[in-house]
Amino acid sequence: QVQLVESGGGLVQAGGSLRLSCAVSVAVGFRFYTLGWYRQALGKQRELVATITPGDRTNYADSVKGRFTISRDNGRNTVYLQMNSLKPEDTGVYYCNFGSDWGQGTQVTVSS
Repeated sequence: QVQLVESGGGLVQAGGSLRLSCAVSVAVGFRFYTLGWYRQALGKQRELVATITPGDRTNYADSVKGRFTISRDNGRNTVYLQMNSLKPEDTGVYYCNFGSDWGQGTQVTVSS
């Protein structure tokens, strides 16, 4: 069974930065999958934040364009989310997605 382990969340002031990591325990095939980051704020539905294809094509939610950057390291089976200029509305639990599998989530809290 594939396991995804996220890390890097925490509490940060508005305007600050965080870098999330997601390590995927898959023997082969990591490089052939589109990877994604999603988030869920309290009382709201889970929403797409960013995706990256096997060819490194990226897609972002309008709310994070220009502030967040998704990247991948196929040698380490890891996907990253660099988050800059954070806003209080970025607060939520951030989840990594690999195919039909999800991580446990990591909490990001941005104080005003």
